[in-house]
Amino acid sequence: MAEPRPSRSTAAAEPSARAVLAELGAHRAMSGSALAERLGVSRAAVWKQVERLREAGVEIQAQAGSGYRLGAPLELLDEAALRHTLAPATRLGDLAVHWQLDSTSSELLRRAEHDPRDLLACLAEIQTAGRGRRGRRWHTPPGGGIALSLLKRFDAGMASLAGLSLAVGVAAVDALAACGIDGVALKWPNDLVARGAKLGGILVELGGDALGPCHAVIGLGINLRLGAAADMIDQAAIDLAALAPEPSRTRVVAGLLDHLVAALDRFATHGFAAFADAYARHDALHGRDVDVVRGAERRHGVARGIDARGALRVAFGGREETVDAGEVSLRVRA
Repeated sequence: MAEPRPSRSTAAAEPSARAVLAELGAHRAMSGSALAERLGVSRAAVWKQVERLREAGVEIQAQAGSGYRLGAPLELLDEAALRHTLAPATRLGDLAVHWQLDSTSSELLRRAEHDPRDLLACLAEIQTAGRGRRGRRWHTPPGGGIALSLLKRFDAGMASLAGLSLAVGVAAVDALAACGIDGVALKWPNDLVARGAKLGGILVELGGDALGPCHAVIGLGINLRLGAAADMIDQAAIDLAALAPEPSRTRVVAGLLDHLVAALDRFATHGFAAFADAYARHDALHGRDVDVVRGAERRHGVARGIDARGALRVAFGGREETVDAGEVSLRVRA
């Protein structure tokens, strides 16, 4: 049976950007009039949302005779499809997929205060205030990236969570490898990199009692297909589409959740020690020249791996020191 079309008398005066994007993703090309008819709105309303999507970084082409079409394949996230794709052993307290949020991590930090469940997962197509380390903005176009946050509760205090972001990085690399995406490494303290460019980032924010119990909201952002949005990024960036043909967004997100849940359970029992060897195998900095910046001080050294707490070991001249992530900025020398 054909899906009923909304009537112009009952439809909203303006379609949502998500509705326009979903229609374009489901068809090779659609004229403005066909989109307007399908959504029960005017062509001007369709054009307005198309322009908004373009401003957000979605590549939408317009061609006489065929109409609008996406410049690259699109796969919007669907909660039911994600639940179906998760491994049977992956338990989540909740899974929510949003069209737009300020940030997925902010949403979970708010929920942590009144929702006692463990392993709350939150995703969004658009983040208006997505953030990375040191307050940097994280931008991905709708459908062009993965903005995922996961809340994990711990019985122990915050001191026991040293190295958590590094363990999360190991889980993310393993998840991508399981999806056929190889060549991803970890740049201390919280970046996923490939071919010398940034693929994604991890941000862990803590709450609760410093002596326990406490919780961690783990934010993970990964570039899937940047397109024109690459021009908005102020550093070398790469996406999953450059590493694997037609990566399935649903499969990648489900794989990340599968590996993250298992890794967090392991971390809660064994701490970072259970991940140290794996991190060393994925370490993109080992043996690299780095500048360690602390305030106005800049020191040149050579990265020598990590210690048992997840701190970076750096050789400054003939002496090795450890560097904690919260204390410094790191610059890798070419």
